[in-house]
Amino acid sequence: MYRGIHLLRTAAALAALAFTSTSMLADPPAGKPPEHPEHPDKPKQPEFAKDLPTQAQLLDALKKVVDVGGDDNGGFGLNMWATMVNRDGIVTAVAFSGNDRGDQWPGSRVISAQKANTANSFSLPKLALSTANLYSAVQPGGTLFGLQHSNPVDTENAYKGPSSNYGQNNDPLVGHKVGGVNVFGGGLALYNKDGKLVGGLGVSGDTSCTDHNVAWKLRHALNLDNVPGGVNPVSKDDNIVYDITLDVQGHPVSASGWGHPDCGLGEKAIAVKLPTDFPIGPTP
Repeated sequence: MYRGIHLLRTAAALAALAFTSTSMLADPPAGKPPEHPEHPDKPKQPEFAKDLPTQAQLLDALKKVVDVGGDDNGGFGLNMWATMVNRDGIVTAVAFSGNDRGDQWPGSRVISAQKANTANSFSLPKLALSTANLYSAVQPGGTLFGLQHSNPVDTENAYKGPSSNYGQNNDPLVGHKVGGVNVFGGGLALYNKDGKLVGGLGVSGDTSCTDHNVAWKLRHALNLDNVPGGVNPVSKDDNIVYDITLDVQGHPVSASGWGHPDCGLGEKAIAVKLPTDFPIGPTP
């Protein structure tokens, strides 16, 4: 009998050891980034985000670019959401500039993700299209009419998880495709220092014209603006185009076909100087 009890105790001990070993080798809990092997206190970028900045880097740059209550970017001077996706459209980071998720329009979280997805989806290694560039082309009679109804948002991914995680390192969007097409200012494609197209950036939370200005400055701050070329007839890049006028019948017409409306709160004057004040190309 003693030998039987001893065997049972040995078996229980081995089972406990196996469980502990398995737990130690298991993946980290969902929503928590794996630890960096050399720096346990520093989160390691997951494979799908390896070509893009961390959420902390995105957040830091966003807070520096947003000018709450000021006029550096035009518009209302509001707080902003920003989202990045990789080349496959998978969300890699979401951030907001305020102190709380309610300090900026809640609806702009998903809009920023839509913009990131759109800029990535309709840009190529040799041609960058901003979401602002798409505005006129998708109007009735435009060359891309109906584009805005393609690739709908994945609402399950867009709204799942606790709201308290929105804009955090463990935002439920991270690691998933959100989809969606947005056709006003705020979305830009991301090109690294080698000119490789690595994803898209979306900004939302103010007028669409201000969203574009903030996105441009944010992309520049992240050193992901080595843009190969675009449809802007003046700067030959993906900057917003303000060339919409009214024809004899009072209909808005874009001379280039890539125009965006002027939001009228000082954004245009800032935008036309973006290629000079924040020039595209890799920063040493």
